[in-house]
Amino acid sequence: MATLTADDAATFARCMQVGGVAIFPADTVYGLACEPSDKEAVRRLYAMKGRVPDKPAAVMFFQPSLALAALPELGPRTRDALLALLPGAVTLLLPNPSGRYPLACGPDPATIGLRVPALPPHLAALRDVTWPVLQSSANRAGGPDARTVDAVPSGIREAADLVLDGGELPGTSSTVIDLAGYEDGGTWTIVRAGAVPDEEVAARLAP
Repeated sequence: MATLTADDAATFARCMQVGGVAIFPADTVYGLACEPSDKEAVRRLYAMKGRVPDKPAAVMFFQPSLALAALPELGPRTRDALLALLPGAVTLLLPNPSGRYPLACGPDPATIGLRVPALPPHLAALRDVTWPVLQSSANRAGGPDARTVDAVPSGIREAADLVLDGGELPGTSSTVIDLAGYEDGGTWTIVRAGAVPDEEVAARLAP
């Protein structure tokens, strides 16, 4: 198991700040990350994956408090749901009335995908990263997720500006939960099954 250090986290943050694209370990699978407002970095990330540019990605923060501060327009019920679910191996689809992070939203700027990973102790150094990142899995579009650095396609590894090796990961992608109707009606929907079972989501969101 490879343990990330404070220097690794600082290097990752600098890579984001200068427009780089990094491979990094999350709580699920290996991901690609870049600065979410840098058009060229986002273009490179999508090109590395062979992914069409109008398909949405997610914005990842490494602390729930940073995510809440970045999305101040979220209502109180939705904010409570975030605190119940995050950090965790989930991607939350949230209303985005202010159009924040448009490069991550694809054709629907009114919806944003949000991730805050539940990092295990050997990856905990990344919790000190205060920079948000546009994040997508480190694979070719439609290809299998990578649970090790070696499983990331060689072309992606060679094109990345930074590779952080966190050892073998669980290998199951995040559960995607649509919370668009949660504020007004308390409704939610599982859009993609993943690492967090439906029943656990229901338990965390129970009144």
